[in-house]
Amino acid sequence: MDEDTGLAERFERQRPRLRAMAYRMLGSLSEADDAVQNAWLRAAAADTGDVANLAAWLTTVVTRTCLNTLRTRRRRREEPWDHRVPDPVVAPAAGGDPEYQAVVSDSVGLALMVVLDELNPLERVAFVLHDLFSVPYETVAGIVARSPDATRQLASRARRRVDGRAPRPDNDLQTQRDVVDAFFAASRDGDFEALMALLAPDVVLRSDGGDARPRLNLLLRGPREVTAQASLTRTLAPFVRPALINGTAGVVVVAQGRPLSVMAFTVVSGRITTIDVLADPDRLTALGVARVAE
Repeated sequence: MDEDTGLAERFERQRPRLRAMAYRMLGSLSEADDAVQNAWLRAAAADTGDVANLAAWLTTVVTRTCLNTLRTRRRRREEPWDHRVPDPVVAPAAGGDPEYQAVVSDSVGLALMVVLDELNPLERVAFVLHDLFSVPYETVAGIVARSPDATRQLASRARRRVDGRAPRPDNDLQTQRDVVDAFFAASRDGDFEALMALLAPDVVLRSDGGDARPRLNLLLRGPREVTAQASLTRTLAPFVRPALINGTAGVVVVAQGRPLSVMAFTVVSGRITTIDVLADPDRLTALGVARVAE
């Protein structure tokens, strides 16, 4: 086996972890793939023969690429971030392939990804590396060029925001699915009381229609506002298809082969706490959402 072949095989073993890490840092599947590809190009061009820990070296390269992307994004941010929904990871309701499982292996629901988008770049990186991938603070500190104590504080601030805004969904997927199915049944039937009973008192609905569908850029809070919106969309019921969205029960809405939306639900203690809707046609097409409903 020549040196290049050996490096390629070692890199491919790391790729699923690196992609999952980059996705959590960026909330964009295409940008995550770009970050991983950049790491491969760097590795292929460098003399990695003396690198004792290739996984750690690649983690550093990917993280620093993600940090640069996050900082550039913050400087250029023009869209109303309240309406921004990160890229969902969509799979058939029966389950995803091994690559899908690697990306969502720790049930990183879309609601969590929304909260991560609100962190500053260093907080996000520190939290993702330490809390989601168990990278020691001392190692994270070296990557982000901060002291271990400062890095610990960054992760702690991020953790407090995550714990307060993104509760962990119910573990049982069938329970989640039953609640989501009941939501659409009540919406279809115009049963407002049933809808209200399914929603948590602090429920939030976030919808991202992008530039193409600005009327669907929404941020609604509370059962009454969410119920009113649900009643307006009951004509979509025939086009709803169950799916897994970031490892939790959700749906894709596809009509005549054209994706209309992805809806992710966070179900906690049998009630819906968040509904995140991606309705931007350009992003839906790029993500290949329609294929999930075939």
